[in-house]
Amino acid sequence: MVYAMPMNHLIWQKKSRREIFKTKIFTLDELTSQSPQGETGVYTVMTAPDWVVVVPVLETVAGRAFVMVRQWRHGAQELSLEFPGGVSERNETAEQSAERELREETGYRPGTLRKLGVMSPNPAIMANRVHFFLAQDLQNLGRQELDADEYVDRELIPVEQAIHTMGQAPYIHALMASALLLYLQTEKALIP
Repeated sequence: MVYAMPMNHLIWQKKSRREIFKTKIFTLDELTSQSPQGETGVYTVMTAPDWVVVVPVLETVAGRAFVMVRQWRHGAQELSLEFPGGVSERNETAEQSAERELREETGYRPGTLRKLGVMSPNPAIMANRVHFFLAQDLQNLGRQELDADEYVDRELIPVEQAIHTMGQAPYIHALMASALLLYLQTEKALIP
């Protein structure tokens, strides 16, 4: 249960923000903030565009499956099996980003797209959000539309397999566990 009580004793006040490093996909900012007790601290914050993650559900003769993508992750230096997703482009809504990323990475278009939630990927050091969507009534367009530097295999994974193996290789991406939890909240009957 969440209790409604004043939280002012926890809130820091931003005093200044200065860009200290910029890349193609994010900037690092130095944030000076004042604590509720009046002390000043300097913190590093990563600022990036918002991301989207799409949970595409396909009804097959063998049962319900997720359309997932396997790709190399440079940070982890290993392959990761994930729900499709990516960065929202400028002047694009989260819904438009979700539809585009699903189409590009999997070759599917959603018949229905429903927002599952919005989270901070790592609120301690990151200033962006990730928007989660459920895509159903999928239409296979026949081919992926990958970017020049994207090497992505599309795979159909039985829902129960993903549920029971999430958090074990190749399901290494923490945001995919968040997406799966949000999906399970909408599909209560599937919880084993």
